[in-house]
Amino acid sequence: MRRLLGALTALVSATVMVSTPAAASAAPNCAVGKLNVPGTEVLSITAGEKPGGTVEYPPGLPIPPVTNVPRYCAVTVMLTHPGVGDKVTVKVWLPISGWTGRFQGVGGGGYSMTGWDASLAEAVKLGYAAATTDGGVGSDMSSPAAWALDKHGNVNTELLTNFASRSLHDMAVAGKAVTAQYYGSPAKYSYWNGCSQGGRQGVMNAQRYPDDYDGINAMAPAINWNRFAVGGLWARVVQNEERNQLTDCELNAFEKAAIDACDKIDNVADRVIDDPRKCHYNPYDLVGTKIDCEGQEVTISRADAEVIRKIWEGARGWYGFNRGTDLSVVGGPTGFDLSAHWVRYFIEQNPQYDVTKMSYADYYKAFIEARVRYDKLIGTEDANLSAFRRSGGKMITWHGTDDAVIQYQGTVEYRERVGRRMGDVNDFYRVFLAPGVDHCAGGVGAVPIDPLGAVVDWVEKGKAPQTLPARTMDGSATRNLCLYPLVSKYVGGDPNSANSFTCRRG
Repeated sequence: MRRLLGALTALVSATVMVSTPAAASAAPNCAVGKLNVPGTEVLSITAGEKPGGTVEYPPGLPIPPVTNVPRYCAVTVMLTHPGVGDKVTVKVWLPISGWTGRFQGVGGGGYSMTGWDASLAEAVKLGYAAATTDGGVGSDMSSPAAWALDKHGNVNTELLTNFASRSLHDMAVAGKAVTAQYYGSPAKYSYWNGCSQGGRQGVMNAQRYPDDYDGINAMAPAINWNRFAVGGLWARVVQNEERNQLTDCELNAFEKAAIDACDKIDNVADRVIDDPRKCHYNPYDLVGTKIDCEGQEVTISRADAEVIRKIWEGARGWYGFNRGTDLSVVGGPTGFDLSAHWVRYFIEQNPQYDVTKMSYADYYKAFIEARVRYDKLIGTEDANLSAFRRSGGKMITWHGTDDAVIQYQGTVEYRERVGRRMGDVNDFYRVFLAPGVDHCAGGVGAVPIDPLGAVVDWVEKGKAPQTLPARTMDGSATRNLCLYPLVSKYVGGDPNSANSFTCRRG
């Protein structure tokens, strides 16, 4: 069974181990003086030279360590917003040699604003000065339990404001100021890089702080936060109401059947549904089929097919799940953790609230309340990107069509709304869809190889990307992801080669 990389990242702690010696003595030039971050009070600044070497991603993530990281200066800035009582950490890593003149803001994931140390190491290795922030909410990606509610049991709106937007700007100001002090000159170019929560942060930067970054790489962005966060419980709620909990092998059987039926619509047998809109597989076609579930024979029933139909169809106000998408993360007995915690803490304000007993009525009540209470705070749906365009900013978004955590249709909807408001937006904002790709990576489809590089070329060389080069995780096939709304069409030749496809209107 495929596992969603993004869902895995939402379940682990953002702890990174450095395999080289723990510390090196502070170098004379690894020091930072006073900083001015408007709207905050700087509590402390510490700096020290680090030897680089190898930096690991958190245990459990299928990501190789970052090796050959050069020596860098690590700066930690502690901030507070007067009257709020928060304590915000901003981390800045600066390569001691080989700086390219670029600054990179590194995004977080799940309920953490901050990126892993390994993500900072990736940036440093590429010659960026890089920064990330915890927004005062810590680094637990899996749960907001430590900060969501105040001592009276009310939503901690100040920390949610940090998480949603405020600390993004603070980080950009502090990170750039540290960079300018250390190198004696400001960064020539500034970039944002993030997926999922980090993707949402990138879009929020474009909306609220249009002058902070020259280029933004916003991957699988968690925009429509307060809609998709509740929507992630839909598969759980359907099974509650229908009193029919499907096992993973039953979910997988419907997934496989849909792919079997729709794989060749694009004339290529690669287990990828290139355009999910054209897949109309009927789940009732699987009724009566016998499958093996861990050695036990199970017959697919009409009730099973009805559950899948409703999950695929989706609830009112949000999108269903594509046929062929892996539903194991959102369809399990406890539901999707990120969504469960959003409802527990920010809607019900009750950490003990049992989402496994939610009815359709409970779902729609939570969905409506989330929109009413949090649209303006964290919805990240503002289609007016005029200021970002005027600033000369460029933004690229790519999204996997098999993403069961954040449905790609939300990204498409946002792109369409921006276009309706602003006309042809390809001069500064481009969207690419990745057929068969899960959340941020994974799946059988081709994943973009270097989307941030495409942003850099667009900003610094004026080369607007027509496609994004991509390859499958196993390296067996390449593709060129098409600029939305174009879709990939097979024109003949080796189906594993990007040269055998072209981009056309769907």
